[in-house]
Amino acid sequence: MAEDKTSRHRSVPSSRIGRLGGFTRLAGGLAGGALSEGARRLANGERPRLDQILLTPGNAKRLTDRLAHLRGAAMKLGQMISMDAGDLLPPELADILARLRDRADFMPPRQLDKVLASEWGKDWRKQFRRFEPRPIAAASIGQVHRAMLPDGRLLAIKVQYPGVAQSIDSDVDNVASLLKLTGLLPPELDIDPLLAAAKEQLREEADYRREGAMLTRFGEMLAGREEFIVPELETALTTDRILAMSYEEGSPIEDLASQPQELRDRVAAELIELVARELFDSRLMQTDPNFANYRWQAKTGRIVLLDFGATREVSPGISQDYRRLIEAGLEEDREKVMEAAIAAGFINPRALERHPDAMRHAVDIVVTQMSSEDKLDFGDRAFVPEIRETVMPIARDRESWHLPPAETLFVQRKVSGTALLCARLGARVDVRGIVRKVLTETA
Repeated sequence: MAEDKTSRHRSVPSSRIGRLGGFTRLAGGLAGGALSEGARRLANGERPRLDQILLTPGNAKRLTDRLAHLRGAAMKLGQMISMDAGDLLPPELADILARLRDRADFMPPRQLDKVLASEWGKDWRKQFRRFEPRPIAAASIGQVHRAMLPDGRLLAIKVQYPGVAQSIDSDVDNVASLLKLTGLLPPELDIDPLLAAAKEQLREEADYRREGAMLTRFGEMLAGREEFIVPELETALTTDRILAMSYEEGSPIEDLASQPQELRDRVAAELIELVARELFDSRLMQTDPNFANYRWQAKTGRIVLLDFGATREVSPGISQDYRRLIEAGLEEDREKVMEAAIAAGFINPRALERHPDAMRHAVDIVVTQMSSEDKLDFGDRAFVPEIRETVMPIARDRESWHLPPAETLFVQRKVSGTALLCARLGARVDVRGIVRKVLTETA
């Protein structure tokens, strides 16, 4: 959940008509900006492409501002696309969507009071010694306030934006249509599975009672693991649209990027082991790897874990699929890796038939990276352009496209997002050793 450094008070459109109007104004604004830019370039003798006249600084600001204003699914989808498809997007669009990870407007006091009164009653303030009206964080689904109970305990109170839960499907469809119609997405990028995953995840995230239950389960799962802190649920104050939990102090996890290498490596190793244990041990995974869901508590040297709305159980089948795939990789058996990937539904067999050399080269790149006895240097991304160049011909071939199981999309987001965070920290980690240990202990 993003801190509100770049946020401001703006009432959340809660009706469907109001939200549709927001998208209509956005489309009109983009079209007007594109016409102006197109006319300017034509006057200069240029023949601009559609994406060149759409991705102007003015239109970039319009898109970011409107999605931040709408919040909900509109903003979440932008965040998900920026994380899941960042390497495939035009740099201009990737930059726009990345800003949404750190941007959300928050409700004005009158709208906030209306939501709290509807959930807690008109006299809700009597339950607190202090309730801070300015949020300490704001994101796509809700905003977080700090409060103090009469007994002195500090709480974090997450309040859901009005209308968000009811607008999930229409918001996702509207954003997707906007991106497709404007040509802002490369034609070879199929975002349909991402749209379905976004809707499913958002429905779960909008259920705050479910999130409270997952928060409790995660706390029980990590009991005794001193490297992590999980907030405690305040059941009496939690409702369908309000989630109350203990307030846990912490700074952005990215701040560790300026800390000594040894500390960065230790924190990254702990996060990687957590993913492995979620997948192979507890089979309960928090599948939203947004950086804001991790905080660093410098005074204790512990990682604070936040936001459990996207937590879900991992089926034994998916867990076993990943086990077979990783074990084949650890054995450096490239053909076995390919077979495991196809059997698990990660790869379309047609892709191997139509692009055998490219497929085998892509597998070889990954296995070579993972097979080194040296620590994996997440700060070294030199292999990424090579993978992109190798797989793009496959991505452009519609007969090679394949939708992995929906559950796999969620798990893979957590795996990929954790790798991105480790890259942000510039960490060097013995991934092979960690994975081997967890696989052995959970065999």
